[in-house]
Amino acid sequence: MTAQSIFRGPALLDEIVRLKKERNAVILAHYYQKPELQDLADFVGDSLDLSRKAAATDAEVIAFCGVRFMAETAKILSPEKTVILPDMDAGCSLEDSCPPDQFKAFREAHPDHIALTYINCSAEVKALSDIIVTSSSADIILSQIPKEQKIIFGPDRHLGGYLARRTGREMLLWPGICIVHQAFSETELLKLMAENPGAPVAAHPECPPQIVDHADMVGSTKAILDFALTSPAQTIIVATEPHIIHQMEKAAPHKRFIGAPGGDGNCNCNMCPYMALNTMEKLYVALRDLEPRIEMSTALMDKARVPLERMLEMAGRTVGQGDVGRPVLSGD
Repeated sequence: MTAQSIFRGPALLDEIVRLKKERNAVILAHYYQKPELQDLADFVGDSLDLSRKAAATDAEVIAFCGVRFMAETAKILSPEKTVILPDMDAGCSLEDSCPPDQFKAFREAHPDHIALTYINCSAEVKALSDIIVTSSSADIILSQIPKEQKIIFGPDRHLGGYLARRTGREMLLWPGICIVHQAFSETELLKLMAENPGAPVAAHPECPPQIVDHADMVGSTKAILDFALTSPAQTIIVATEPHIIHQMEKAAPHKRFIGAPGGDGNCNCNMCPYMALNTMEKLYVALRDLEPRIEMSTALMDKARVPLERMLEMAGRTVGQGDVGRPVLSGD
């Protein structure tokens, strides 16, 4: 019997809150989740920020309303905790674009390269990497790598290309993309900009160059949120998954936030279909059954943790030190 057939509305919310207390759980929600999940969560943010916040709690269970690689990261940083994902089919096109066996063969074909790998990848690919990066820590990490060192960057070719253009570093790019950010239309964006003269554009670097080139600000989801709230502009165009606008509207209800259009301007292709798989009903069932559960071998987690910790060290932080969620490390 499904949760929807038993509870609805306030009753469902009450049951989730009851189970959270009973399970000693912390609920995490990425910015791209449905508003009702964001409003229910203990923490809302970027994936690494959320995983680190959960690690700092005494919760025994982490309910991660996000996608699978995010929940894996939470488990890697909190191996002693039970980590559940409302829908195990909530994957990621970037993760799918980089199968571990193919990435391993690619690395072996370029033994003189080190692998800088975006956090949006599987635990197996993390374990094959030298340093994990986020969109907001990549610059500072790149600046510490000798210029003569050859670099593989994956799995997002748009983020890698953006970093190469910004830093002048040549990198061998894995050909992955985020299907959400790839869907933004330059033609429709230009129309929107013409209809809203003077409105700044904030874009995620996972967007293709023809979108990023029109942006007044490029950064991680947290950086985009910060920009939207601090900019003096009263209308802001947002080129990332539009569910982040919920947080913008809550914090700055006097401003107007417009999601950049995808396709012909009439589709919902700028919404992540994987993030949309998580629902209140599935969260209830996951807390009730402690399933679906993220399970990985200790050996895999230990190996994947090394490049994550290397990132944190190079960005000036270590796991468990100081406050969590500062912009330098909050960036998927």
